[in-house]
Amino acid sequence: MSGSEPFGGGAGNPFEGLFGELAKLLSNQGAVNLEVARQMSLWLATDGRPEPNTDPVERMKYEELVRVADLHVAKATGLSTTVTGHPLTVTTVGRAEWARRTLSAYHPLFEGLAGALASTAGAEEDDDPTGAEAGMYAFGGVTEVVGPLLLGIQAGSMVGHLARRALGEYELPVPRPPSDALVLVPANVTEFATDWSLSIDDVRLWLCLNEIAHHAVLGRPHVRVRLDGLLRSYVAGFRPDPHAFQDKLTALDPTDPMSFQAVLGEPGELLGAMETPEQQVILARIEALVAAIEGYTDHVMDNVGQTLVSGYGALVEALRRRRSERGEGERFVARLFGLDVTPAQYERGRTFVKGVVERAGEAGLARLWHSERELPTPAEVDAPGLWLERIDIPD
Repeated sequence: MSGSEPFGGGAGNPFEGLFGELAKLLSNQGAVNLEVARQMSLWLATDGRPEPNTDPVERMKYEELVRVADLHVAKATGLSTTVTGHPLTVTTVGRAEWARRTLSAYHPLFEGLAGALASTAGAEEDDDPTGAEAGMYAFGGVTEVVGPLLLGIQAGSMVGHLARRALGEYELPVPRPPSDALVLVPANVTEFATDWSLSIDDVRLWLCLNEIAHHAVLGRPHVRVRLDGLLRSYVAGFRPDPHAFQDKLTALDPTDPMSFQAVLGEPGELLGAMETPEQQVILARIEALVAAIEGYTDHVMDNVGQTLVSGYGALVEALRRRRSERGEGERFVARLFGLDVTPAQYERGRTFVKGVVERAGEAGLARLWHSERELPTPAEVDAPGLWLERIDIPD
């Protein structure tokens, strides 16, 4: 099964296992069929093959590097690098375990999406009596029977694809449950270093620095609450067109598992009619906050990494190219969560941070994460002078 194909092919097709007991899969479902999501993510993350355990020696190397990286990031940012007040630890996992943890962390967002579909279904049927039959067909079946299955496949596909590339838990800046255990994926780190002919020691140290820098920012309670709230508002804002859904669902045949592939080949195919003007407003706020987070962490990495990582220049260039090569997982996240971290977004953040430092120095930049009041608006990310003027105005 190719890692680039959402549903694989041939004898290794995950649908053969997923739908072998269709009645069982359709029973005891919540808003999202987590068993389907788990199986799909596992197949896509591992190609359906068992993974070896992480070498204990490699785990110890990461533990040593995290202690060094923690000290340097704390000094460079002035931020606490812990969420719980306990020292940072390292958990090295395979792709399957990263997928399992990520499914659990992202579950509230998938539940929010399911809730938007379900609540809209009832509203559509009440508001349009003449189309009640169509509404019942399009939404009743989706919400109660097929909906959890479809959302489970979407969730599993997204997370499984992400697991193939993720170096750590902050591959994307999605808030996770508070913890001071950094989750790293050594197999992907080694693959990245090999593919780009980089020193594995350099990549390991860079990853520890980068993960801790993100952990320090996203560990700030007001940052976590703001970003989490925006993402939840975005997924809850979908308003599907029942007629568009009906057209799609007529292609589904529960006796033919492969019919699901045609409907779910791209996330936009299922959700294309669902975006609303309200979501565009939320999206602008998500993009601004994420740009500030990524611009700031890149700035910290430049200040710290250049002195600690011997091959920093080559590594940064490889990362820049990697960021431009978005995979299936990143496209799913952009479509479902509104979190589209493109090279343009990174550059927007870097420009904002550079503008702040030029005007107010490192001390001015350090104010960025003081409180919710200092979080920049979309307009301020594009005009750092406006941000500095506003935060200087007394409450």
